[in-house]
Amino acid sequence: MSRVAVVKDLEDRRRGLAKALGLIEDDILASLYGRPRILIKPNFVSAYSYLSATPVECVEEIVKLLLSLTNAKEVLVAETPTIGSFREAIKRFGYEMLKDTYGVELCDLDEYGFDEVEVVDSMGRSFTIPISKLVMDADFRVSAVRPKTHDVVVVTLTIKNIVVGSIKRESRHLIHQGYWQINYNIAKIATYVTPHLAVVDGFEAMEGDGPVNGRPKKWGVYFASTNPISLDSIVAYAMGFDVYDIGYLYILSLWGYGEINPDRIGLLGDPLKDIATIFKPHRRFREQLRWRDHIDTIMKLPRGIRASTS
Repeated sequence: MSRVAVVKDLEDRRRGLAKALGLIEDDILASLYGRPRILIKPNFVSAYSYLSATPVECVEEIVKLLLSLTNAKEVLVAETPTIGSFREAIKRFGYEMLKDTYGVELCDLDEYGFDEVEVVDSMGRSFTIPISKLVMDADFRVSAVRPKTHDVVVVTLTIKNIVVGSIKRESRHLIHQGYWQINYNIAKIATYVTPHLAVVDGFEAMEGDGPVNGRPKKWGVYFASTNPISLDSIVAYAMGFDVYDIGYLYILSLWGYGEINPDRIGLLGDPLKDIATIFKPHRRFREQLRWRDHIDTIMKLPRGIRASTS
């Protein structure tokens, strides 16, 4: 059974994150074994909007734990913002201290090589899109995010973060081919870059017209798991959404990458009833559900590769 740590702490972000990570420390250690090259992928949609970005405190708590568990050959914090530059983002969001304090490397993904992965266009026809080799080749991938609503796929959490961030910036718009197509494309690319550790920092989240123009929502809840599909499902459920409305998670579950039914996911820490809330969805939420009309078409398409997270 997949295990997801859930911790509520309204006052201290670092304390909440450290506790959530500590609850699954054995799972992390088992997954880390024999994986010396670590890549942590935060979320910088915009280099100018703090609320759209992963707080540096979240990534620092992850770095501290991983360095205490393993003698990693390298630890990279890697991202390319969709809006603005990587250098602007790391300076604005305080990420430079990670290099100074812990010796991690700060990497702009667009400065490294890419491999081609097949996705589909608006007519369901295959074409290729460039995906970061740095992400694909990492021994141990971490996706760390702030929970946000989304303008196309309901919510953006750890899976969508690493998928879209892995695409060469100038090509990211190409996965936006329609509601069912983008959900399929996210799921397909996820099979190449699935994280080995997923962390959600919900101290302050975003609701409404996310992922950039939404409003802040104080929540004070933190999640961690070595199965990102199950983690994203629990987070979405706790945000007040029907997990089965989130196309890319549903597709990945049908492909066997993780459990999305909250009743079948093992929870550690605080019970869901104590942390559940209601996020205001994006104004186009109802339109986003149109992907469900095409599930038969989706299930006839290639599933990609199996990216092990164990």
